[in-house]
Amino acid sequence: MSISISMAIGVVLIFLAVVYTDKVAWAQSIGHCRERCGALRVPYPFGMDSTKCYLGEKFLITCNETFQPPKAFLMKSNLPVANISLDGELTVMQVVAQDCYSKEGKKIQNWGSIIWVPQFTISSTKNKFVAIGCDTNAFVQANRVKERYATGCISFCNSTHGFNKSCSGSGCCKAPIASGLKNVTVKVNSYYNHTGIWDFNPCSYAFVVEESKFNFSLAILQKMDKEQVLPRLPIVINWAIGDDDKIDRCEEAKNRVNYACKQNSECVGVDDGSGGYRCKCLDGYQGNPYHLDGCQDIDECHNSNPCEPGKCSNSPGKWKCIRCPKGYNNNGTACTKSNNATDQSKRHLLLYSILGVCLTLSVASSILCWGMKKRKLSKLKKKFFEQNGGIMLLQRLPDLETAKIFTADELKRVTNNYDENRVIGEGGYGKVYKGILSDGQEVAIKKSKIGDESQTAQFVNEVMILLKIKHKNIVKFIGCCLETEVPLLVYEFITNGTLFQQIHKKGKASALPWKLRLKIASETAAALAYLHSAASTEPIIHRDVKTSNILLDENYIAKVSDFGASKLIPIDQNQLPTLVLGTRGYLDPEYLQSSQLTEKSDVYSFGVVLAELLTSKKAVFFDRAEGEKNLAMLLLGAIKDDCLPDILDGEIVDKENDEELKKVANLAKMCLSVKGEERPAMKEVANVLEALVSLEKHPWGKVDLSGEELGSSSNTFENPSGESGMRSGATSGYDSTQIQIASPYNDAR
Repeated sequence: MSISISMAIGVVLIFLAVVYTDKVAWAQSIGHCRERCGALRVPYPFGMDSTKCYLGEKFLITCNETFQPPKAFLMKSNLPVANISLDGELTVMQVVAQDCYSKEGKKIQNWGSIIWVPQFTISSTKNKFVAIGCDTNAFVQANRVKERYATGCISFCNSTHGFNKSCSGSGCCKAPIASGLKNVTVKVNSYYNHTGIWDFNPCSYAFVVEESKFNFSLAILQKMDKEQVLPRLPIVINWAIGDDDKIDRCEEAKNRVNYACKQNSECVGVDDGSGGYRCKCLDGYQGNPYHLDGCQDIDECHNSNPCEPGKCSNSPGKWKCIRCPKGYNNNGTACTKSNNATDQSKRHLLLYSILGVCLTLSVASSILCWGMKKRKLSKLKKKFFEQNGGIMLLQRLPDLETAKIFTADELKRVTNNYDENRVIGEGGYGKVYKGILSDGQEVAIKKSKIGDESQTAQFVNEVMILLKIKHKNIVKFIGCCLETEVPLLVYEFITNGTLFQQIHKKGKASALPWKLRLKIASETAAALAYLHSAASTEPIIHRDVKTSNILLDENYIAKVSDFGASKLIPIDQNQLPTLVLGTRGYLDPEYLQSSQLTEKSDVYSFGVVLAELLTSKKAVFFDRAEGEKNLAMLLLGAIKDDCLPDILDGEIVDKENDEELKKVANLAKMCLSVKGEERPAMKEVANVLEALVSLEKHPWGKVDLSGEELGSSSNTFENPSGESGMRSGATSGYDSTQIQIASPYNDAR
């Protein structure tokens, strides 16, 4: 018996000795490890020198002491390390991609930026992709799990006056990046070799940067243009423990021999795509969870005494209150005042009760009056809701998940009580306010001036149609409010103003390049074609196509607005015709005879839009010599007299797009035919413009829109697939115009 006991004691002693020896050996192995390289603190699992000083090859920090002070680099790369956080973040300094030109437009410098860290991922929450310059297109490529990833942005400006700190496309643009990105490559290029802007911006720059450490300004751009060697910028990288090629779950990691989380710490899973896990100290502990004794107890009693005014007793990972003074209750972790009322507190309670009764009586009349007003307002809202077809709309809404009926109070709140500073548009129809919903979404709220109770059913039907419209180039209709006398319509908010503003800004600095104008025209035509043919069982006629109803987002993507809005506002003979029947200069001449607007009316108005894009003149403009002039007539006359170049905007004309401008001008001529039956369908117009945009990217195709091919008996549109749509008749003043598109794709659209 005594022998067995002796053997058991011996085994225990041997085990304790082994544990102690391992612990001492581990402590000794890292005891000689340096913890600093220059000003940088290098906590384990990162380390320098011996392999015992860091957890694995990817945690190696190379300290180059030839620099003064010494400089740290990640692993054996040339990436300087600026900071290491035990929260799983690593800050490194990366080079800036650059694209520079001489005054004559000759490229003198162009290099990209590569961050090759396959063992780590780029933080998507701390970093942003940024491009700087006034003639700049930049993109970032990376690996993401088993797929390739790319994103980018475009920045334009013709002067420094429009610069702002928002980095929204004028001199600077930025874009978020996805999570889980590895091995990032940044490239930057120019559209026009910085010609015309070289004096104040000869270069473009692009980089992924820690967002909180970079604020754009004109001074930064000017400084970068002057620097011979650009400074490196910080970027945050995520790191974790475990294999790089698979996700190590905490449940799996805990069963491994090399489990990294030491005493008084816990495993934390990561979802940033980096793979692996991280460690953190348990509540009540602080320190380095990767060290054997790294997580040390926090003495809360010594630091802050949470039991004040009582006595506190500390224990590993927690504390407790052992004595609270009279009048306080002990809940274990704090001393709180007792709820037992004294005679004095009873007297106070009685006094407060009397004062409360008096106060109640004094304000009773006010409350009663307020309640009556509230009930009256509630009844009025209910009346308007029913009058505007609310019940009918609710019965049909369950099928549409995206629809929302707003309350009057909700829209009043998001517009700051319809503050005049929130007005972003105004006309004969009423006003448009900018609002911000509770989820942060920015919206445009249309508040009309007139209404008609007799058109309730029509309003409900058209709201249902608007909610079904889903097209990338049409402003999204979000919902409406029916608790007001005239329904309020809620749309998505588009940030970059209207096409009218972009075309007719004063000064050449605002001129849109032709390729961008052609893209906007194609997108607008596609949206109108969708309304005419694909949005509903019956065509939706826009009725007021004009450049001020074409919005542009931050990426200059066209968004058609006010589609079908004229149907939603009843015709009142006492109101101006521009309210529902179009705008002077864009209005279909057939309407003056028939008083009917059709799909071909939209085609005519779109022809005026094309004329504006070609000439940068307004639909109705004033000439000092001749007075008021009509742009549509001016364009048709110029084509007829073979003097089209005389009226084109000189800022968009060059040898490369000369023929393209003629083709678009001839397309505009067909749209502006006096007789609606002689105009092409919107779908045909969209196909032609789409082909022209496609041929900008693939110049081996051919588009023949020459206005010189006259004399045939019909107008023919031939698609790349060979299909053609026929329409009879001749254009006003012209025999016919033939439109042909040749493409090697065989209808690849």
